[in-house]
Amino acid sequence: MRGAAYQILLLVAVGGVAWIALGNAAENLRNARVASGFGFLGNTAGFDVNQTVIPFAAATSTYGTAFLVGLTNTLMVAAIGIVLATILGFAVGVARLSPNWIVRTLATVYVEVLRNIPLLLQLLFWYVAVLASLPAARDSYALGTAVFLNQRGLYLPKPLLAADAWALPLALVVGIVGTLAFRAHAKREQARTGRRLPVLAVGLALVLGLPLLTYGVLALMGIAPVALDFPVKGTFNLRGGMQLYPEFVALVVGLTVYTAAFIAEVVRAGIQAVNKGQTEAARALGLQPAPTMRLVVIPQAMRVIVPPLTSQFLNLTKNSSLAVAIGYPDLVQVFMGTVLNQTGQAVEVVAITMAVYLTISLVTAFAMNLYNRRVALIER
Repeated sequence: MRGAAYQILLLVAVGGVAWIALGNAAENLRNARVASGFGFLGNTAGFDVNQTVIPFAAATSTYGTAFLVGLTNTLMVAAIGIVLATILGFAVGVARLSPNWIVRTLATVYVEVLRNIPLLLQLLFWYVAVLASLPAARDSYALGTAVFLNQRGLYLPKPLLAADAWALPLALVVGIVGTLAFRAHAKREQARTGRRLPVLAVGLALVLGLPLLTYGVLALMGIAPVALDFPVKGTFNLRGGMQLYPEFVALVVGLTVYTAAFIAEVVRAGIQAVNKGQTEAARALGLQPAPTMRLVVIPQAMRVIVPPLTSQFLNLTKNSSLAVAIGYPDLVQVFMGTVLNQTGQAVEVVAITMAVYLTISLVTAFAMNLYNRRVALIER
């Protein structure tokens, strides 16, 4: 009872301090004749953003839309970076334990060099030393017949979706659902009979085959659901296609290679945490090294890998705020930079930005905790 009373008193004290701080902030803003509230989000922005996922126009879009532009840009970079860093980190982590001396040494050098250089310097290296030194648009590097690389970024064929293109994502969703259902059936079948079903082959057939089959059927019906707009090299510039700006490329590459170095160490530690007797038992049953790693070691190592891996995902998302240093229009650059400077409503802008990063981190941690419960060792 006494403990509960102390907790209530502490809660009241914290609430009182917060109330006094908010009151003082509001009074200071009134004395300084600074507007407060969130009504500014409906005002016209009056500035442009060169890289947007959603439509944005300086003359008609509001500060609220600018916030959404920065948020979507941040989420896009974080999602792409997490996927690429996870793949690269797992590959390097496994290579750190390779019996091949060259592979093991190269992986070790990669980890020790990249994780000990500040991320900001790496971003500036990729942006200034690598991408800025590329040729001008008229002298673009041609990577094949439809891909060009120059100072302005990477130009790729741009897919143009027709009205009937909805059938392709529907087929993809059906393929993913079918793969998950077959995977669950394969697990039950293996537990019951010990027979392993070809989950990977069936999954690839469903995820890739169904959209391709749908595309073929639509093509036979005379319908072209997707067309490609290829970039064309002109005298001084490139026309058409899809442009990936150098700021975006530098940010994704920098975040990926930096975070992958830490993920590699997490993976290495997780693998080494698995008892060597598991590997010896798998070898005694006739399993080769690759299936042993994939079917025996990695599933057990995931129990150790997932918690620190979650921290690396959160770090990558928060580190994306360094995009302001190379000019990528993320949430910090657009909202806490341009919007704050134009409106002067620092308290509201900073509070919204903090709430966004807090929400992203909590959602990421919640999703990873759900996965961690699935792979965690359940003691009887």
